[in-house]
Amino acid sequence: MDVAFFSTKPYERAPFEAANDAHGHRLEFLEPRLTSETAPLAEGFPGVCGFVNDRFDAAALEVLRSGGVRLLVLRSAGFNHVDLRAARESGITVAHVPEYSPHAVAEHTVALILALNRKVHRAYARVREGNFSLDGLMGFDLHGRTVGIVGTGRIGTVFAGIMAGMGCRLVAYDPVPNDECRSLGVSYVALQDVFEASHIVSLHCPLTPETHHLINADALRRMRDGVMLVNTSRGALVDTVAVVDALKAGKVGSLGLDVYEEEADLFFRDLSGVVIQDDVLMRLLTFPNVIVTGHQAFFTEEAVRNIAETTIANITAFERGAGTLHEVSLDKVV
Repeated sequence: MDVAFFSTKPYERAPFEAANDAHGHRLEFLEPRLTSETAPLAEGFPGVCGFVNDRFDAAALEVLRSGGVRLLVLRSAGFNHVDLRAARESGITVAHVPEYSPHAVAEHTVALILALNRKVHRAYARVREGNFSLDGLMGFDLHGRTVGIVGTGRIGTVFAGIMAGMGCRLVAYDPVPNDECRSLGVSYVALQDVFEASHIVSLHCPLTPETHHLINADALRRMRDGVMLVNTSRGALVDTVAVVDALKAGKVGSLGLDVYEEEADLFFRDLSGVVIQDDVLMRLLTFPNVIVTGHQAFFTEEAVRNIAETTIANITAFERGAGTLHEVSLDKVV
């Protein structure tokens, strides 16, 4: 099957080509992000592969359909960037990677927590300048602190296991609690109670209409003064303007973001030589108690290999009508 890959980076080619060795598809790697303007590049390809910041809205999907696309395969778990109703009406099958390495994202979450708590980013910069003062670098013991987990799917469960090993008290909210988390000592409570009880709040839930701006001004008011907030899930779970206000007021004591609600035109690109026009993000980067990473939580050897293998397997399953096709349907979101 001929498949056009959009938003591809040099580091992706080798693992996808390796995964494809036993399948024999023709993969065309394209650098542009997919939008309705760039979708004509896929003309003549029955398959298209997209990443998290490609925009599969109704207009883009219509261009893809008219160009002969029958399969949209996502090399990501999330599919909130796809208009599933328009895809169904266009006759385009959508598939994704339901999981790749929950350890990758969970461990990056813990890295952000440790760096924020012990001011590692500030200490690193300070020592490189010959400043060995400890003023302003005091953290706290994670042991005995309450960590709130919003979403206890695969990633949230792995994260819970790590934090349990550090001796934290764990509370969580999920519409569907799971026994594995309970066996780790997680107490399921109402979302409001997670906000009120937690020293650290970590987000591990999907982005849906119900979870959009889950962290807003009202939610922040319910949290402890000085709370640490970490988001390695989906950027739009957080109302960034409200969080900036909470940082300025001291309500949020520290913030770790690997995702950002307006990241589509920013992340996965080298913008070091240009003036970034996003005033909200640039304001965030001025805070000494904020760490932003560029959507790299998934980025481990194991995760990228798993993403490549599952994506290629999805293509083969669609082409042959056999094997496991991880199809995304409207039933998953309605």
